[in-house]
Amino acid sequence: MKLQNQNIKSNFFKKIFIKICRKLDFEIIDQGNLHLPVMSKDGHNNLSKIGKESLLLPMGRIKVTRPVKSLNIILRTCASVNMLSQSKKRIFNLTKKDYSLKTLTSIINSINNSKKLFKKIRLKFTIIDHNSDEKTLKKMKKLLKVQFFKSEIIKLNIEHYKKNIKKLNQEGKRVTNNQISNMCNINQSLNLGKDCDDLVYFVEDDYIHSVNALEEMIYTYERISSQTGKELIMCPSDYPYLYNKLENSNIFLGHERHWRSINETLCTFLTSSKIVNKHFKKFVSACEFEHNPFEKPFHDIYKTELCISPMPAIAVHYTNINSIYGLSPLINYKKLWEKNKI
Repeated sequence: MKLQNQNIKSNFFKKIFIKICRKLDFEIIDQGNLHLPVMSKDGHNNLSKIGKESLLLPMGRIKVTRPVKSLNIILRTCASVNMLSQSKKRIFNLTKKDYSLKTLTSIINSINNSKKLFKKIRLKFTIIDHNSDEKTLKKMKKLLKVQFFKSEIIKLNIEHYKKNIKKLNQEGKRVTNNQISNMCNINQSLNLGKDCDDLVYFVEDDYIHSVNALEEMIYTYERISSQTGKELIMCPSDYPYLYNKLENSNIFLGHERHWRSINETLCTFLTSSKIVNKHFKKFVSACEFEHNPFEKPFHDIYKTELCISPMPAIAVHYTNINSIYGLSPLINYKKLWEKNKI
């Protein structure tokens, strides 16, 4: 009977202590089972609170001073063109529409995996399409129709943008029709992006996303932007060509990934509308003159703005198996592909 009374007293004082910790905004952890009684969560759970704090074991808490308010996803699709600038086949040797639909499916899966998150921040999904066949467009519409978030599919206004494109590229060669449509699509997406309320994710239609990709980017954006006091550019892929040269990188702790600073990306990245507006002329210059490399104006921006990518990747560029600009290392490509069934 005495033992029972001791347990009652112990539990009583424990509850009082937890209440005091909550009042003082302190966190405690039971090292025996990694339970956090103040939060009523276990250590393996997501401990961060969107817009308020980032909490990682054993690093402790970072107060979020740069909360994310909204996310606009702008997906550029062209299911009729297999490869933009080469004739090689992609991994798994399927048609381009298969990769376009897989990309859309993977993003939808990542959104649905984070429904609780998107109850707290606004979400909008836009597809800018050029020359995809009607059957593929119907499948896209069908996939989007049953989702909880706002979405739209708009046509690329190629005639409006192509008049600003110089006919010869930096190498003195004529710009191809496929490249012209690509440049127009990027230009139209940038014009949409500069009017977004907060974050905007520009993505091409051959990037298959992990189920936690969007959650990782949003929580990590809040954490690292709050630490550095800067807006960010986030590339979701871990490009193999970046390992071919010796360069210094800063390493950051994200939500569930390490992230490193990089100086180059392709044309898929997440950033804020503030960054888009700040460097709008530089971004658009890539859409009006074909540089070598194509993304050179973006790389010039990264000399003054922090650009980071995850290790390992949270979205994989499904190109040819030998492309140094494609498949991220240390990823099970087939498993990721099969997880995103259409």
